[in-house]
Amino acid sequence: MSQWPDTRILDLLGIELPIIQAPMAGATTSAMVIAVSNAGGLGSMPAAMLSIEQLREELRTIRQHTRGPLNVNFFCHQPPLPDEQRARDWKNLLEPYYRELGVDFDAPTPVSNRAPFDHAACEVLEEFRPEVVSFHFGLPAKSLLDRVKATGAKILSSATTVEEAIWLEQHGCDAIIAMGYEAGGHRGMFLSDDLSSQVGTFALVPQIVDAVNVPVIAAGGIGDARGVAAAFLLGASAVQVGTAYLFTPEAKVSASHHKALRTAKESETALTNLFTGRPARGILNRVMRELGPMCDKAPAFPLAGGALMPLRAKGEADFSNLWAGQAFTLGVEMTSAELTRRLADEALAKLTHC
Repeated sequence: MSQWPDTRILDLLGIELPIIQAPMAGATTSAMVIAVSNAGGLGSMPAAMLSIEQLREELRTIRQHTRGPLNVNFFCHQPPLPDEQRARDWKNLLEPYYRELGVDFDAPTPVSNRAPFDHAACEVLEEFRPEVVSFHFGLPAKSLLDRVKATGAKILSSATTVEEAIWLEQHGCDAIIAMGYEAGGHRGMFLSDDLSSQVGTFALVPQIVDAVNVPVIAAGGIGDARGVAAAFLLGASAVQVGTAYLFTPEAKVSASHHKALRTAKESETALTNLFTGRPARGILNRVMRELGPMCDKAPAFPLAGGALMPLRAKGEADFSNLWAGQAFTLGVEMTSAELTRRLADEALAKLTHC
């Protein structure tokens, strides 16, 4: 019998440890997912930056190397309408950097994209039947969600406010990820774009726990066992951990991202829309400092990154997103499997001695 004070997520998802590895698009590898699942947690494969065939290949690899439950994560945003004037204004704002770095300003602007969940992606889920499917930015259309549910998958999605959590429960989520303001990467907000509405993890978790009947997963600012134990004391049934896994050898991070994670000060993260057009937390770099982390000229998600691509090729650290949550300085070098077990073992020891 499990010693955890709340086993609802363990029972719901069929996992041994209440540790969910966050699906970090671009940084998560199949090796990380496999290691976490084999350690008893829930490995999560992000699909937002993968083609359909790449997704199939990753899922084949994961299924070959673990029998543990698998989470596949998708964005479910609405692609924006073209706005040529906004795109020109954004590129014009970046023109001094193009000149400084000797980049051809008049060359066609690359396209930055993140794939939303669609019919083709749903077919992949029907083929591989992952035990868990999670979404970011709300939920997909009911017709697609019904197809996902028909595979037997449990449905998760992120809420950044109590209102979003209630909405997600009403629309079919089996559990809610309470995503606090501290979390790295893209905010999961979808009922509002007002950043002033965003709440810290340890204020948000108990309020969502009180507002919904489904189990709650705490996310944001959880970097070690103390955070895991605190989340349980506030009513969470599990935690989702992202940034701590960026310190593992299974993570795929650039040299500049690797350095920033290990050298930046604890206060040096901010929410920014410069890199994709949607608020996301990352470590401060040159372009964030000089333009300001939030800029109303940045094109709508996911188009903002296109004009930055040529600059990134010349000055990676200055013009790349360095996603990280506010607890990144707690990161420790160890394997994904070791991290999963350590978070669980040390948190459980703290909880049993409370």
